[in-house]
Amino acid sequence: MSIITLEYIYYLLGIIVALVAIRVVMDKSHPARIGSFLFWGIFAFTFLFGKFIPSLAVGYLVLIMVIIAALGKVKAGKESEPPKEERILNASRIKGKVFIPALLIPVFTVIGTLTLGKLHIGGTYLADPKNVTLISLGLSTVIACFAALYLTKAKASVPVHEGSRLMQAVGWAIILPQMLSALGGIFSSAGVGKVVSEIVGNVLPTQYAFVAVAAYCLGMTLFTIVMGNAFAAFAVITGGIGIPLIVQMHGGNPAIMGALGMFAGYCGTLMTPMAANFNIVPAMLLDLKDKNAVIKAQLPIALPLMIINMLLMYVLVYNF
Repeated sequence: MSIITLEYIYYLLGIIVALVAIRVVMDKSHPARIGSFLFWGIFAFTFLFGKFIPSLAVGYLVLIMVIIAALGKVKAGKESEPPKEERILNASRIKGKVFIPALLIPVFTVIGTLTLGKLHIGGTYLADPKNVTLISLGLSTVIACFAALYLTKAKASVPVHEGSRLMQAVGWAIILPQMLSALGGIFSSAGVGKVVSEIVGNVLPTQYAFVAVAAYCLGMTLFTIVMGNAFAAFAVITGGIGIPLIVQMHGGNPAIMGALGMFAGYCGTLMTPMAANFNIVPAMLLDLKDKNAVIKAQLPIALPLMIINMLLMYVLVYNF
């Protein structure tokens, strides 16, 4: 039994998204008022009540969201921004301190992960040990929000207003990470990993340890480029190449393999427009003329980084 469970984080997310839906429906000048309201409203509903309705119903709701987005009915409203002069003044006042709230998130996530799941009275834990990392991440964002309010001296309504503006600017791409992660699980359950393992085993000389590592890292990178999400690639490539070849055939360290394997996937994230929330949305938010400008800037870093990561895995995974 736990006092803080993952459901509380979902409820918080549902409330945040519900506030976006309310702001959209109240904006009579919104260019796609009904469609956007339905999209954000359904999204909020899945967070708030997903636990209490059948999984099949949630699936149909997600399909409705996809249809609404495909029809181009999810658009950003004309949320007002502070005048440019005010933003410049605030920037000169806060300066580098603006990064403090962002840095608090990983710091408190690590602290919470290491402590919250161990605190208990009898059989009642403070946080659910099975989901302590996600719970810590959720609580850390709340702490960061209050820190940002204290640092900027902003009103309590500012997070609601700015959060709504940014979420509407991101639009339908906001659900991509969840959907692609789920797709990776579906591929894994469907046996795609086994097919990949057979293909790699028949084509490459995987009896050599370095070839197994190279196939795994390249597979994570390429599959992430196609899927747009390293989490989706991880389920398939680790199950199809990593575990059977690196761990079982060559006795590699699974923890090191998994950590550096995800890093290889992140290299693929830097190079693909399919990772819309990372590479396309920032270009939209910054009003860049070239929507692939972010990817082009990241390519010179991603390619050598992937090669270095591959060599690092080969050295570490078989020696620790």
